[in-house]
Amino acid sequence: MADILIIDDEPSVRKIIATFLERNGYQVRTADSGVTGLLEFNTRRPALTITDLIMPDKEGLELIREMKAIAPDAKIIAMSGGGFGKAQTYLKLAEKFGAARTFVKPIDCQQVLTLVKEVIGD
Repeated sequence: MADILIIDDEPSVRKIIATFLERNGYQVRTADSGVTGLLEFNTRRPALTITDLIMPDKEGLELIREMKAIAPDAKIIAMSGGGFGKAQTYLKLAEKFGAARTFVKPIDCQQVLTLVKEVIGD
Protein backbone atom coordinates (compact mmCIF):
# COMPACT_ATOMS: atom_id res chain seq x y z
CA MET A 1 0.00 0.00 0.00
CA ALA A 2 0.87 3.66 -0.16
CA ASP A 3 3.63 5.37 1.81
CA ILE A 4 2.27 8.15 4.05
CA LEU A 5 4.29 10.81 5.86
CA ILE A 6 2.75 12.28 9.03
CA ILE A 7 4.18 15.57 10.30
CA ASP A 8 3.12 16.85 13.72
CA ASP A 9 4.96 18.19 16.74
CA GLU A 10 2.63 16.31 19.11
CA PRO A 11 3.86 12.71 19.66
CA SER A 12 0.40 11.44 20.61
CA VAL A 13 -1.13 12.74 17.38
CA ARG A 14 1.59 11.12 15.28
CA LYS A 15 1.18 7.82 17.12
CA ILE A 16 -2.63 7.70 16.89
CA ILE A 17 -2.73 8.43 13.16
CA ALA A 18 0.27 6.23 12.32
CA THR A 19 -1.02 3.24 14.26
CA PHE A 20 -4.49 3.48 12.74
CA LEU A 21 -3.19 3.81 9.18
CA GLU A 22 -0.69 0.96 9.65
CA ARG A 23 -3.53 -1.27 10.86
CA ASN A 24 -5.30 -0.40 7.63
CA GLY A 25 -2.35 -1.52 5.51
CA TYR A 26 -0.46 1.71 4.87
CA GLN A 27 3.28 2.22 5.29
CA VAL A 28 3.81 5.19 7.57
CA ARG A 29 6.74 7.45 8.36
CA THR A 30 6.58 10.28 10.87
CA ALA A 31 8.37 13.55 11.48
CA ASP A 32 8.21 15.67 14.62
CA SER A 33 8.62 19.07 12.97
CA GLY A 34 8.21 20.91 9.72
CA VAL A 35 11.97 20.95 9.21
CA THR A 36 12.40 17.17 9.61
CA GLY A 37 9.18 16.64 7.67
CA LEU A 38 10.57 18.49 4.67
CA LEU A 39 13.79 16.45 4.88
CA GLU A 40 11.74 13.22 4.93
CA PHE A 41 9.63 14.48 2.03
CA ASN A 42 12.78 15.15 -0.01
CA THR A 43 14.48 11.89 0.97
CA ARG A 44 11.68 9.61 -0.19
CA ARG A 45 8.64 11.24 -1.74
CA PRO A 46 5.51 9.88 -0.03
CA ALA A 47 2.27 9.08 -1.82
CA LEU A 48 0.59 11.38 0.72
CA THR A 49 1.66 13.81 3.44
CA ILE A 50 -0.55 14.60 6.43
CA THR A 51 0.69 17.71 8.20
CA ASP A 52 -0.26 19.82 11.16
CA LEU A 53 -0.45 23.54 10.50
CA ILE A 54 0.69 24.96 13.83
CA MET A 55 4.23 23.86 14.64
CA PRO A 56 7.05 25.76 16.36
CA ASP A 57 9.92 25.58 13.86
CA LYS A 58 8.17 25.69 10.49
CA GLU A 59 4.45 26.28 10.20
CA GLY A 60 2.41 23.94 8.05
CA LEU A 61 1.40 26.63 5.57
CA GLU A 62 5.06 27.33 4.81
CA LEU A 63 5.70 23.59 4.62
CA ILE A 64 2.83 23.03 2.15
CA ARG A 65 4.10 25.88 -0.03
CA GLU A 66 7.62 24.40 -0.04
CA MET A 67 6.43 20.85 -0.77
CA LYS A 68 4.29 22.10 -3.66
CA ALA A 69 7.25 24.08 -5.05
CA ILE A 70 9.35 20.90 -5.00
CA ALA A 71 6.60 18.59 -6.26
CA PRO A 72 3.53 20.37 -7.66
CA ASP A 73 1.64 17.07 -7.74
CA ALA A 74 2.29 16.35 -4.03
CA LYS A 75 -0.80 15.07 -2.25
CA ILE A 76 -1.31 16.78 1.11
CA ILE A 77 -3.89 16.67 3.88
CA ALA A 78 -3.68 19.47 6.46
CA MET A 79 -4.93 19.29 10.04
CA SER A 80 -5.24 21.88 12.76
CA GLY A 81 -6.35 22.17 16.34
CA GLY A 82 -6.65 25.86 15.70
CA GLY A 83 -4.45 27.87 17.96
CA PHE A 84 -6.77 30.35 19.60
CA GLY A 85 -9.88 29.08 17.79
CA LYS A 86 -8.70 29.79 14.27
CA ALA A 87 -8.66 26.25 12.87
CA GLN A 88 -11.03 26.95 9.99
CA THR A 89 -9.07 30.03 8.93
CA TYR A 90 -5.81 28.06 8.83
CA LEU A 91 -7.44 25.14 7.02
CA LYS A 92 -8.91 27.40 4.31
CA LEU A 93 -5.46 28.90 3.78
CA ALA A 94 -3.98 25.40 3.58
CA GLU A 95 -6.39 24.59 0.75
CA LYS A 96 -5.34 27.77 -1.06
CA PHE A 97 -1.70 26.71 -0.66
CA GLY A 98 -2.46 23.28 -2.16
CA ALA A 99 -3.80 20.89 0.48
CA ALA A 100 -6.23 18.45 -1.15
CA ARG A 101 -8.25 17.96 2.04
CA THR A 102 -8.29 19.28 5.60
CA PHE A 103 -9.66 18.32 9.00
CA VAL A 104 -9.96 19.76 12.48
CA LYS A 105 -8.48 18.09 15.55
CA PRO A 106 -9.33 16.24 17.74
CA ILE A 107 -8.68 13.30 15.47
CA ASP A 108 -11.46 11.10 14.16
CA CYS A 109 -9.49 8.14 12.77
CA GLN A 110 -12.33 6.99 10.52
CA GLN A 111 -12.53 10.47 8.99
CA VAL A 112 -8.76 10.48 8.44
CA LEU A 113 -8.95 7.08 6.71
CA THR A 114 -11.77 8.31 4.46
CA LEU A 115 -9.76 11.41 3.50
CA VAL A 116 -6.64 9.32 2.85
CA LYS A 117 -8.59 7.01 0.52
CA GLU A 118 -10.15 9.98 -1.30
CA VAL A 119 -6.82 11.71 -1.86
CA ILE A 120 -4.76 8.64 -2.74
CA GLY A 121 -7.55 7.07 -4.77
CA ASP A 122 -7.82 3.76 -2.90
